[in-house]
Amino acid sequence: MDRRRMTAIGVVVAAAGLTAAVTLPSFAGENAAPRAGGPAGASATGGVAPEVLDAMSRDLSLSREQAVRRLAAERRATGTLNRLRAELGAAYGGGWLSADGATLTVALADPAQAARVRAAGAVPKEVDRGVRELDAVKGRLDSAGGRATPDIAGWYVDVATNSVVVLAKPGAEEAGRRFAAATGAPAGAVRVTASTESPRPLFDVRGGDAYFINNAGRCSVGFSVVGGFVTAGHCGRPGDRTTGANRVAQGTFAASSFPGDDWAFVQVNNQWTPQGVVNDFNGGTVPVNGSTEAPVGASICRSGSTTGTRCGVVQAKNATVNYPEGTVTGLTRTNVCAEPGDSGGAWLSGDQAQGVTSGGSGDCTAGGITFFQPVNEILQRNNLTLVTAESRSAPAEPPAGGEATAPPATAAPTAPPATAAPTAPPAGDSPVCTGDVSRSGAIAAGRSQAQPDGRWFVADGGAQSACLDAPAGAQLVLELQRWTGTSFRTVARTATADGVAKLEAEASPGTYRYRLTALSGSGQYTLTFSAS
Repeated sequence: MDRRRMTAIGVVVAAAGLTAAVTLPSFAGENAAPRAGGPAGASATGGVAPEVLDAMSRDLSLSREQAVRRLAAERRATGTLNRLRAELGAAYGGGWLSADGATLTVALADPAQAARVRAAGAVPKEVDRGVRELDAVKGRLDSAGGRATPDIAGWYVDVATNSVVVLAKPGAEEAGRRFAAATGAPAGAVRVTASTESPRPLFDVRGGDAYFINNAGRCSVGFSVVGGFVTAGHCGRPGDRTTGANRVAQGTFAASSFPGDDWAFVQVNNQWTPQGVVNDFNGGTVPVNGSTEAPVGASICRSGSTTGTRCGVVQAKNATVNYPEGTVTGLTRTNVCAEPGDSGGAWLSGDQAQGVTSGGSGDCTAGGITFFQPVNEILQRNNLTLVTAESRSAPAEPPAGGEATAPPATAAPTAPPATAAPTAPPAGDSPVCTGDVSRSGAIAAGRSQAQPDGRWFVADGGAQSACLDAPAGAQLVLELQRWTGTSFRTVARTATADGVAKLEAEASPGTYRYRLTALSGSGQYTLTFSAS
């Protein structure tokens, strides 16, 4: 969220002609790799940002091709698990991926359902307890969490061993067993394991971009939502004020929960624009395109302001951590490292938001364990809408009914002074492209940008035309996209030939933007367009 403040302008197309008005985003483009199913060339990375693949290659010892295949297999496994969970009901004992991500195993408390699991392409494993029973056992421990001693680091549901694992410091295993027994949990359902973990909230540093609380403590931004961003609850309390990494006033904690949970919502002021991307700490960003939850065993990457981007795998869900400040339940456990200041930062599986950093044990020198608060719970509990790479330039929050309507007239930005309008080229200059509105920018291979100015314009319908003067030697795709009420959808597309792309379309009334994607090459471009 460390953004540079830029001048506001925009475009509104009306029957009377073209006038300008919009707010510039904090950076010019979406900085997102083309998604699968998009322009030619996007399939090379399976629609996944190269930065994510590079981080997976580094931390999971995978080639880019292996990372792409693994993410594809994990997406299929996620769909299979969602379907089987609904079909198997109480017999469902959870599912997990093998170490290489190639095999999906599904636990069954009813062996008669094994054929259904095999038919879905997974390997069945007979167990004594369904995941609902395991969650109930863990719920007993959660209720007694206040009586857990400091020797107990936490507990979580481990579907692979069909048990609830209690983590106790070496030599304190008996204390862990007494704690579990006192809750009335069945002895066979609880497994006490020695662990040197000492989880603590990561107060001091970033998760995405860094931000500061009351000009003192530092945490990291999790994910952009409409009106602000989500982060860790231990970072601040309602009313606490935040500043960005640039020390510019940013917002206020509007809601926070810790301990018990570890989430917060920071409402930002009008100087900050939430974007559907995550800082990759390598000079770019990666897109966020949804929040589908990844299964146990799936690869996952974390972004934080102290240690940058780090990757590993999901080890368990519904974990409870006994922090010094109190017990937090419902966390996801990973083998990804983190350090103070990474708190609140973003967790991604591919391009899907997973959660915000809570705390952990260890560090990024020796390695460690880190927990995150699932993002979907934060969104649901606070009635928040995730900002994605596809929707972040949306003209308005989607209507409650999901109706594909343009934003109301009252939401339209006002026109700037006449001096802000595009000017005609000097006499004697013959530009390659002409039009009523002209915008220029810089773009690099594998990146996308939205114009005008990362925003949108409203058209009454009829003919729309655009001309793109691309950087020398670059191959660009130009798309006209219409707001459907939930996202922007492409209605016309063209590609550059001899450095120029021209697009013409008959369009219905609505809200539009142009999207530029660089397949190769980089440099300065100029886009001009008109609408009747």
